[in-house]
Amino acid sequence: MNDFLKNILPQPLPDSQNEIVKLLRELMQSLALLGLWRSNFFEHAAFYGGTALRILYGLDRFSEDLDFSLLKPQKSFSFSKYKDSIVRELSSFGFNVEFEEKHKSIESPIESAFIKANTINQMILIEVPERITSRLSKNNLIKIKLEVDTNPPPGFDTEMKYVFKPIQYAIRSYTTFSLFAGKMHALLFRKWNKRVKGRDWYDFAWYVSNYPALNLKHLEERMRQSGDYKEDQPLTKIMFLELLSETINALDVQSAKAEVQPFLSDVRSTDIWSKDFFRSAAARIEFAE
Repeated sequence: MNDFLKNILPQPLPDSQNEIVKLLRELMQSLALLGLWRSNFFEHAAFYGGTALRILYGLDRFSEDLDFSLLKPQKSFSFSKYKDSIVRELSSFGFNVEFEEKHKSIESPIESAFIKANTINQMILIEVPERITSRLSKNNLIKIKLEVDTNPPPGFDTEMKYVFKPIQYAIRSYTTFSLFAGKMHALLFRKWNKRVKGRDWYDFAWYVSNYPALNLKHLEERMRQSGDYKEDQPLTKIMFLELLSETINALDVQSAKAEVQPFLSDVRSTDIWSKDFFRSAAARIEFAE
């Protein structure tokens, strides 16, 4: 095993197949971000979403994807410019991966790509016992999705954040104010086939507990871009809170719990969830100036 991996991996390794896969995914996410930093990606884009919250701000749940926003609109953006750097970084630590850009069938401002690796091969790399690897199909893959918004709504702020583990590098990220605005837009308007995304509600509770200030102007810009706000007047605090209250009243709390629990290390953290709990959470929101 690579000496670097020996130094950063927990010993002993988790005894659960799912926990080992999660460990591998998180490590591969970090190395992909390192590759992006080395190729100057963060001069043109910022990190946001659930994985940004986990890596940079301490969110205590697993997040699958790497989400980014360009700093200004650019229709010609392609991940191909960064492919070699990402693959080279992962390969230098022993990970044998493929990088595949997604070809869109419909016009969209979102550009996507995937990092793919054979699960058993990566487990062998970190010396997972055969009693665990033998349970997996030889064709099982670890997939990490990368997405970038090439037409970001205006009004967001960014900051440089520094990562020290498992290796040191820098990332441009949305500030917590703007991240919170993006999360509230998703919570209020996410089109998810009438299902509820419990991860949005978990993150909402996490925000008001840790970073309760929200960039209302950026939320308004997101709502205008998505067609969910068409008024001539600016979005006000009262209007936003009324909309949030309506969303809480319509929430299926049990469905929200069921959706988020696979991403939590301690599912008991959702025991307190109720509509009253989220109403109290809403009362804690502050508004960044």
